[in-house]
Amino acid sequence: MNLRDIHTPVFLDRCVELLAPALERDSAVLVDATEGMGGHSEALLERFANVHLIGLDRDTDALRIAGERLAPFGDRVALVHTVYDGIADAVASTGRDRADGILFDLGVSSLQLDEADRGFAYAQDAPLDMRMDQTAGTTAADILATYGEGDLRRIFERYGEEKLAGRYARAILQARLTQPITRSGQLVDILIAATPAAVQRERSGHPAKRVFQALRIEVNGELAALERALPAALDLLPVGGRIVVLSYQSLEDRLVKRAFADAVASTAPAGLPVELPEHAPRFRLLVRGAEQASDDEKARNPRATPVRLRALERIREAA
Repeated sequence: MNLRDIHTPVFLDRCVELLAPALERDSAVLVDATEGMGGHSEALLERFANVHLIGLDRDTDALRIAGERLAPFGDRVALVHTVYDGIADAVASTGRDRADGILFDLGVSSLQLDEADRGFAYAQDAPLDMRMDQTAGTTAADILATYGEGDLRRIFERYGEEKLAGRYARAILQARLTQPITRSGQLVDILIAATPAAVQRERSGHPAKRVFQALRIEVNGELAALERALPAALDLLPVGGRIVVLSYQSLEDRLVKRAFADAVASTAPAGLPVELPEHAPRFRLLVRGAEQASDDEKARNPRATPVRLRALERIREAA
């Protein structure tokens, strides 16, 4: 299997460019908080011969593949099985207390989407699993079997921003009276049947898209983990250290935007005539707003279409 043929890392050149000033230091430490199949890490290890990588992933299959891909780099690579909110402990487990460069490539990975039996894709009939870490946790089928109408509606609204959340929740409860909903094909059929014909004509996306996103986020606790991971990651950066985050849906990007806005804000009390040094921002933005992929990159790699890139550099130690 040639990973370069099946997996094109998103925003690869831009990530290298943004992280370069932080990774050109002697014995620089790079944390890839979402290792996946190792595409970004491989490029950065090839470019910066002094870099030591700490790669995190909750998916044991991804870690196995990344380990094979990154084997030529020997002891420059340490892979850790953990969710990204365990970033501080993962770094400490390697005997280090800092990370010069940090990369988050959020969302579901190419590996998870392309393996039909993981149940992430509504276009393929498969068991409704959706766990990024298949060694533990609740599956999507478990949620569909046990959540009440109110809880289903809540996650569809909150994590899928689905306008038909209530309608879909009621349809699921009605359907599970007849038989358990254990496969993605079953769920897709239920959602299509519950979607008014006029809505199906008006919508550009598949009726199941937002519900599948919501279930995946609920199964994996993605937003809660991200909310914990971002401040922990920022605390690991020394002056001159940089972080790049790639988000693929608006809920993730809002969390990143908020965390970055807090990081670059002055902490001076309102009305203070002069900003004291201890109140100065600790970070600066490396890009204005959120960068999107170019038309050329979207054409080469359709999975880059929804991506939003944000990046920071630490400019001052914590007070």
